[in-house]
Amino acid sequence: MRDQKVGEWLEKLASKASAPGGGAAAALNAATGAALVSMVCNLTIGKPKYVEHELTMTDVLSKANELRNEALVLAEADAEAFSAVMAAYGLPKDSDEDKAQRTEAIQSALVRAAEVPLRIAGLAAEVIALSGRILDGANVNVLSDVAVAADSARSALRSAAINVEINLYSMKDEDLREELAGKLADHLGSLDTADRIVGSVNERITS
Repeated sequence: MRDQKVGEWLEKLASKASAPGGGAAAALNAATGAALVSMVCNLTIGKPKYVEHELTMTDVLSKANELRNEALVLAEADAEAFSAVMAAYGLPKDSDEDKAQRTEAIQSALVRAAEVPLRIAGLAAEVIALSGRILDGANVNVLSDVAVAADSARSALRSAAINVEINLYSMKDEDLREELAGKLADHLGSLDTADRIVGSVNERITS
């Protein structure tokens, strides 16, 4: 994915191919949010007016760059996980043995298909947290980009959650389903944080 032009990737997303799909799109939103966090840091670091925030910006910049790269890896992983689910559903079911093997393959693939977007959700929550860390010290000329970063990550989080939930619905292992749902619930708390960041930026811009 990192080697494709944006237009080429969007053409593939728009095609009849089942992957990449919504999970990969969520990861790309998270990567966009992380990139915007990095941009704000880069345009703040080295400015005498913001010297007191230099260490925070430098630390956040490093972390945001890591998350952006990880998000691209997860976008590819999500496409692979979804393809594995489709392959499992396509297995033969002629005999009882075939049916049992097919069911096992489907359940195994569903776990992976839920775990990848769960990681995307966690990553998006981290991007939201980074947006909050740079809010007070950001170069005012790119303050709106802090809000866009948080909102991009918010979209990524909510979109990833949808993909987790749809796979959990089909999972038969109740204990694992509850475990993954609990982890997702922890990440979803960051949605409110993103809303607060966007609201704070709006207030500063309009005041």
